[in-house]
Amino acid sequence: MEQTSLQDFTGTLVLVGAGKMGGAMLEGWHRMGLAFDNVVALEPQPSPEIATLGERGLRINPELHTIAAAAVVIAVKPQVAPDALPPLAPVVGANTVIVSIMAGRTLAFLQKTLPANAAIVRGMPNMPAAIGRGITVAVPNARVTGAQQTLAHKLLAATGAVEWIKDEALMDAVTAVSGSGPAYVFLLAESLARAGAAAGLPADLAARLARATVAGSGELLARSPHDPATLRKSVTSPGGTTAAALDILMGEDGLDPILEKAIASATKRSRELDR
Repeated sequence: MEQTSLQDFTGTLVLVGAGKMGGAMLEGWHRMGLAFDNVVALEPQPSPEIATLGERGLRINPELHTIAAAAVVIAVKPQVAPDALPPLAPVVGANTVIVSIMAGRTLAFLQKTLPANAAIVRGMPNMPAAIGRGITVAVPNARVTGAQQTLAHKLLAATGAVEWIKDEALMDAVTAVSGSGPAYVFLLAESLARAGAAAGLPADLAARLARATVAGSGELLARSPHDPATLRKSVTSPGGTTAAALDILMGEDGLDPILEKAIASATKRSRELDR
């Protein structure tokens, strides 16, 4: 996770949707030094964990006309957005920055649904954000100032790394690579386990080996200063077992062309859903 702090945040932060992802962000903000007294959570069905935070200063579902927000983070499911966003108008002021992490909801949709001239950031996190190990790609609209982008970056960094783009059209490819990417990694673990069982290992042992190998290799990749190709080569002895497997995986019909087709398909589908 990026090393940043929210200790100097003195305004009011409104979290719209305190479910799994919203709750993970709330925990991350607190680790970054944000006091619960500075946060309002709007959640129709707060979990026991969120309700307990009310005893530590978190304001849960107050009257919206009593709130002047410095920042609003929208973490509701995209299908409820048409109903959930318009009531936020009273909390959005001239200097409020709005950060949305709703999948598939474009800046155009947000600008149409939220108050006119609002400063809006669209972010695309991925599943590991739920444990603080995610990556989010964000794009601002033209109303976002430098200071507001800095604040948005800090808020998004609560769940992992943050990257910025200027062209929202790239969000479809981002969705295909990092948004959907965890599913590809989980599939790798599944396939590796099945292949191990087909090679004669007991199925439960093959599953444990595959799970530990994928998880451990991912952690090594995260910690290492080396790029994936260098790490791959460090495992591969000429003429050895790894090289024999890589001859298949890196062949003409191997992993690269398959993933290119998969990412292209996911990108196309993302464009269709964004319309």
